[in-house]
This record gives sequence, C-alpha cells and structure tokens, in this order.
Amino acid sequence: MDPHLAQLMAASTAFVGTHFAMSHPLRASMVARLGERGFQGVYSLVSLATLGWMILAFRAAPAGTPLWPGYDDVSWAVGTLIALPAMVLFAGSLMRANPALPVPGAQGAARAAPAGVFLVTRHPMMWGFALWAASHIIAAPTGRTLIVAGAVLVLALVGSHLQDRKKIGQMGEAWRAWQAATAYWPRWTRLGAIGIGPWLAGLALWLGLSWLHLPAAGIPAGVWRWIG
Repeated sequence: MDPHLAQLMAASTAFVGTHFAMSHPLRASMVARLGERGFQGVYSLVSLATLGWMILAFRAAPAGTPLWPGYDDVSWAVGTLIALPAMVLFAGSLMRANPALPVPGAQGAARAAPAGVFLVTRHPMMWGFALWAASHIIAAPTGRTLIVAGAVLVLALVGSHLQDRKKIGQMGEAWRAWQAATAYWPRWTRLGAIGIGPWLAGLALWLGLSWLHLPAAGIPAGVWRWIG
C-alpha cells in the first residue's frame, strides 16, 4: 500500500476510534475525572486533532484513479443529487432542539412531538454525514476518497445506533418516547413535510459548499462541474 494512503487510513481510524471510545466506554471515567465541561473540552481537542491529521493525510495522498467508473457525468449527477438531502437534513438538525446533542433542554426536546427533519429520522445530522459520504464514494471512488468517506459513513451510522443505546441510559423514558415517535432509518416520503426552512438552508449549503470545493480542493463539485 502507498505509505500516504496507509497514513490516511491510520488517521481515519484514529478519528473514528477516538470518537467511539470517548463517547462510549471511556466517557463515564473521563467525566468522573474531568467533569462534564472538562470532558467536552478534551473531546473537542482530540476530535479536532484527529480531523486535522486526516485532512492533511488526505491532501498528501495521491488522487489515484477511480476504482470503478467514476468522474463521468452520470455518477457525478447521482452524487450531486444525493448531497442535496444530506445538506437539508444537516441544516434542519440545527434549526430545532436536537435531543441527541448534549445540550441543556435535550430531555425536554425528547418529550416533544417530532417536527421538521425529525419527521424523517431522529438522527438527521448523522444521516446528513452518511449521505455526504455516499455522494463522494459515488462521484469520486478513488482510494483516498473511499478511506475518508468510508470512515465518515461508519462513524455516522454506527455512531447513531450506539447513541440510541447511550441515550436510553442517560434519559430513560424520555428517550424511549422519542424512539417510539421517530425512526432510525430515514422515512424519505416525509421530506415533503419538513417545511420550507430546512430546504432553503440545505439548498444554500449545497450550493455554497460545492462552490467552495474548487478553491479548497482544486476540483469543481456539484452543479459547478457544468456551470462553473
């Protein structure tokens, strides 16, 4: 294996592994020693450090050739379309109180009736990341992209499943009620009922972030492949 790809794999494994370790088996002992705010500080620092390592390793790794037909208009169009609901779910997850986040009022939010993107899934942020990863795998199936996007995909889908188990221990009946009222797997037919706000915010993110792809990565992304 190319040494740069090996380093990228190590960085991606560290990014995902430290998230899982600090969120689950190590969380209780870290909070006991550091306090909740101290734990959040260490968690953020480790996450930023491993993310930075992964980004640097990605840039150092060779772009390579697609492992299956990619970079054509069809695969690019499919990836671009998948990225739109990813941004809608992500944006919508920030527009309402999210019971999955460790914020004040999370337990109260879990007792409320789901609305907005939570009508689709109780993990809209995580599914946004998962769809983002899938869109990149489809549009640019190179070795370095598969490593990073695969890591994000595992973190999002496995992490959200583990989060359900953790939240039951933390919030008890409030989270059980939230689980009963929502779904882990997205109910895509409900995207039309989430309101105009998440769609407008998601569309703005979809256009803005894909436009930034060229100055940041040197590759035109999204619709800018055709109109840039």
